[in-house]
Amino acid sequence: MSHIQFTRDSRIELAILLNAKKNQSECARILGMHRVSVCNEIKFNKDDDGAYRGVHAHKKAMSRRKKAKEKFKKLNIDKELRKYIIRKINLFWSPEQIAGRLKKIHGKTIICHETIYDFIYNERKDLIKCLRHQKSKYRRKRGTYIRNTLNKRLKIRKIEERPEIVNTRSRIGDWENDTVIGKEKKQRILTSVERKSGFGLADKLEVVTAEIVHRKEAKLFKNIPKNKRHTMTRDNGVEFGDYDRDLESKTDMKVYRATPYHSWERGSNENWNGLLRQYFPKGMYFATITQVEITKAVRALNNRPRKRHNYSTPREIFNV
Repeated sequence: MSHIQFTRDSRIELAILLNAKKNQSECARILGMHRVSVCNEIKFNKDDDGAYRGVHAHKKAMSRRKKAKEKFKKLNIDKELRKYIIRKINLFWSPEQIAGRLKKIHGKTIICHETIYDFIYNERKDLIKCLRHQKSKYRRKRGTYIRNTLNKRLKIRKIEERPEIVNTRSRIGDWENDTVIGKEKKQRILTSVERKSGFGLADKLEVVTAEIVHRKEAKLFKNIPKNKRHTMTRDNGVEFGDYDRDLESKTDMKVYRATPYHSWERGSNENWNGLLRQYFPKGMYFATITQVEITKAVRALNNRPRKRHNYSTPREIFNV
């Protein structure tokens, strides 16, 4: 089982599960973590009265992490390096010049200029006057907005590029997908719906990351015939990441992204998610449901007659 670190949301979810009288093994399975990780989390971050409270636990964990980082900061350990940097800053050397000179002398990176900037702005603000630019705090360069936008476009296909045949619903194999969110926000149901037939697939997401979502999607479509896998139109949520090419290679489908805040461009999926809410209504904690229950609900929806199909079922239309 891959290692997954606790976050604020997962700690709140763990507190909810413990209040629901779930044992540590059950909590670990639902959270997608190792039982020992859950045991240690409760042991080290519970309150003095023995109760585990998600928000309090997160604050304790973050405080402990901050203290640990302070202890092992390079400039706190290496006093000579610290003196060297202070001396050069007072000579009006820039952090880039200091880091570059140290690398030239030693033949390897001794310290990066971001660390020096962090040291100045957080611990030695009196040295800010020696910097060339003193008005605002240093920010790491992360590329221009135009460059970042272009890089993202290279990784995804916009819905405007989708073939016209998809809009006509004249063939089986054009899909839409999204996630249905539980009350705890962390756990979701990944849903995919075929546009022509209304045939749906769904899988529970115990933990939501782009990598896990892609893996679940590949698993969902593994048993779908290749001639019924043409395109996938998906949302722009963070759970889908900012790349689609890996999913395309695993599913043999071209993946397109709907326009942000244009849910009607995935109307089939939005409608199907509404039907699924009959079984798992808003305000429900998804930690309390199982994949077996989801599979049962999906089977019922796929076998429910539809007026637009002259009362044939989605399964019947999909299997033609």
